[in-house]
Amino acid sequence: MTGLTSSTKPIRQKDVKREWHLFDAKEKILGRLTPQIARILQGKHKTMYSDYLDTGDFVVVVNAGRVKVTGRKAKTKVYTRYSGYPGGQKRYTFEDLKNRKPEEIIQRAVSGMLPKNKLRDRRLGRLFIFKGEEHPYTDKFGARNSKQ
Repeated sequence: MTGLTSSTKPIRQKDVKREWHLFDAKEKILGRLTPQIARILQGKHKTMYSDYLDTGDFVVVVNAGRVKVTGRKAKTKVYTRYSGYPGGQKRYTFEDLKNRKPEEIIQRAVSGMLPKNKLRDRRLGRLFIFKGEEHPYTDKFGARNSKQ
């Protein structure tokens, strides 16, 4: 039985090469955009994906203030926050949160789609969301400034 070797090599964290992806949320539907972002943050689009390693890429989302939802969700969808103190629960509708802090809408949606494990905070740390068109990561994309 000599000569039999495994053709699959184990993946190590230092072998992971991270790329940058740019998403334009202008007039995009929230439920269609966020699964794509979560997939890239996890690294599932790579051939070397492994569920126990953080193989994902960086994601920059622009125009978060122009994201849309379908149906009556703009008026009926409620986001809840709780401070931990009595009477510390706050509720916001989608429209309120979109006017006040639109980045949080995409952040919460992507966070809910990621696995609930130790890698979740690291993956969310590679997600950068901006209300408008401008962002400080233009040098990361170089010539291939492709917006999806």
